[in-house]
Amino acid sequence: MDQIKENEPSNILESLVQQENIEKLTEMLTEMPVAQVVEFLQEKSDEEIEKFFDLLDYETVGRIISEFDLERQLKLYRNIKHAKFARIFPHMFSDVRADLYQELSIDEQTEFIPYLDKKTREDVIALSAYPPETAGGIMNTDFATILLESTAEEAIAKLRHDAPSKQMIYYLYVVNDLMKLQGILSLKDLLYADPKTEIKDLINELFVYAAVYEDRESVANKIEKYDLVAIPVLNDYQQLVGIVHHDDALDIIRAEQTEDMEKFMGIVPTEDDIGYMDTSTFYHFKKRVAWIVGLAMIGLVSGVIIHHYQGMLETLIILALYMPMMAATGGNSGSQAATVVIRASALGEIKDTDWIKIVFKEAKISFLLSICVGVVVFLKIAYLSAYIETPEGYSLPFIALFISIAIALQIISSAMVGAGLPLVVKRFGGDPAVAASPAITTIVDITGLLIYFGVISAAIGI
Repeated sequence: MDQIKENEPSNILESLVQQENIEKLTEMLTEMPVAQVVEFLQEKSDEEIEKFFDLLDYETVGRIISEFDLERQLKLYRNIKHAKFARIFPHMFSDVRADLYQELSIDEQTEFIPYLDKKTREDVIALSAYPPETAGGIMNTDFATILLESTAEEAIAKLRHDAPSKQMIYYLYVVNDLMKLQGILSLKDLLYADPKTEIKDLINELFVYAAVYEDRESVANKIEKYDLVAIPVLNDYQQLVGIVHHDDALDIIRAEQTEDMEKFMGIVPTEDDIGYMDTSTFYHFKKRVAWIVGLAMIGLVSGVIIHHYQGMLETLIILALYMPMMAATGGNSGSQAATVVIRASALGEIKDTDWIKIVFKEAKISFLLSICVGVVVFLKIAYLSAYIETPEGYSLPFIALFISIAIALQIISSAMVGAGLPLVVKRFGGDPAVAASPAITTIVDITGLLIYFGVISAAIGI
């Protein structure tokens, strides 16, 4: 185990730093995957990172900075001289550098822009104009285009001249003189084609694309659905303006899932991608307090219901023993139904018009679950609570039967609430994830108490 640890890249790099073996250190930093270099540098101070950057070429440094989080990028920008950072900036991924540019203050942008070359300056200003939640806001302008009216030989020559990055050259985008996308061609097909073959005879004209103002989540879903390496982004004139890479789609999907999870758990989501430990205690408090306090106030209704049936509880102590089971079972049933429905909705597996089918299906599922739980509850009460006294004229099995029926009905009711609430929210144009788990739990607690005491009251007449 120790031998494996000693051979880890980060430990080898640290050893080279201590030995001051600059030549070997530079060689290893250059050859290592960028992700490993970033992991090694992550723990270093900004001043130390800048010293490592001095060992590398601007292209490598640009790719490394692109992998840092935005907060670290801003710190590095403010520590490195503008003239030097301007040489690194063009080698960063175009979507990443646009995000960094947008985070700069107006004064910082005005101060930095004159240092950039014309092409980079125009590119970053153009990308910064698109809203961050759209395809234009996340697209990359590092892609390879070839002309429709050219041969395979001419197309290869153009690729050598344009020199797009290796990461973005899986697909070649075939355009006409007006930059309108005509089709897509894989690099493999171009290399295998006869040099004299015309490009128009090689392209695939049936392609998936994203509109420049299309929501980024929709773009990510297209990449996932069609298993694409990248998707072209077109403007209103069907001109190619950028591409969204599958790496970006993964980031978007992860961010959207985190947002949905936070909403579902009653946490106000935030656009800031900040780690748990890097977020202040007060900031966490602000994200959670609204739901918790609001639902606590609504939960006072439960206290009113229990107070109303206080006499029944004093007569039948056994009811108090199984109230926690009733509440927990109902909460679990509602949360399960809500999770399934919200996920199906997010994946596009269900439509708004399917709500009757969904509710009916959840009713059937919860009915089967209620039978299983009802039997378990009856056996538990009848055989494990035999020491508890019951009112004269009512046997323990009789009471056990109706407690079981009440909990079984609570399971069905909770599933209806869990499945129905997200659908209602979506029907009115909201996010189904907003039908948060704490909200469902609070509602099913109230309905559960009404069912629980209502069934027992009807059976025993107290």
